[in-house]
Amino acid sequence: MSFPPTLKQLRYLSALHKTNHFGKAAEACHVTQSTLSAGLQELESLLGAQLVERTKRSVMFTALGEETVRRAQQILNDVDDLTDMASSSKDPLKGIIRLGIIPTIAPFLLPRIMPEISKALPDLELHLREDKSGDLCDLLRVGELDLVLYALPFACGDAAEMPLFQDPFVAAFPKGEAPGETIKTSDLDNTRLMLLEEGHCLREHALDACRLVGNRAKSELAGTSLHTMVQMVSAGHGATLLPGMAVDAGLTDGIDIDIASFSDILPTRIIGLIWRRTNPREETFKALGEVIKTAVHKTAKS
Repeated sequence: MSFPPTLKQLRYLSALHKTNHFGKAAEACHVTQSTLSAGLQELESLLGAQLVERTKRSVMFTALGEETVRRAQQILNDVDDLTDMASSSKDPLKGIIRLGIIPTIAPFLLPRIMPEISKALPDLELHLREDKSGDLCDLLRVGELDLVLYALPFACGDAAEMPLFQDPFVAAFPKGEAPGETIKTSDLDNTRLMLLEEGHCLREHALDACRLVGNRAKSELAGTSLHTMVQMVSAGHGATLLPGMAVDAGLTDGIDIDIASFSDILPTRIIGLIWRRTNPREETFKALGEVIKTAVHKTAKS
């Protein structure tokens, strides 16, 4: 009689796939390397097939190993969701939430919302992870994050979305080059428009905004962060679009550039939360979303 794989074995396999290193996988699972190796060998014996090719310098998963990892992660997510469901049924506003947040939101929004979250939801503990949109989406899918604070829309599989508020773009020009304090979207035509590098969802939202108004500018230069972009504008390399929340938070304070708002079409990104549809803590996530909306509205008025 053969026995099914254990959750422990599946966690070992998932950790190895994530780290691609036996030592790091063992450390992540809080076991010795020999224990992890033995557990994986037992798993392969149970399945009657090799999942991992082992050499002294590398770890490579077989085709069956890759598929096994995918299915194992689904099983582990379901088990974690079951645990969360039991916990949240006792008190949905208590416990840990692993929240991902993108770099074009985190430094500008967190100082505004964290004090209000602490007041309104004192028994909720946020564990924050800042990363690019695609990486956060991957972490959400594999169950390493519960929730992501995103700029929408952003495709992330079968995820539920909760739009929270709008964040309008403003234009930033080198000093003396802005057509005025308010501009028309057509004023961006024939301007060398700089955008963030590939991988930042802000780049895609800015491109969408430009396509919306028929902008013909080319993103000839790219920066790795909003702070870098502002410095490049100040040095005269071109113009860019900045999130309004970043400017409101002081991103451009003391920097010699011109900021202009739009008087016709208002390019905007929507800030919102996403989570796996299978996660049973929807009530908790929506309560957190409402607190964030309230905090943003409150600080906008003050």
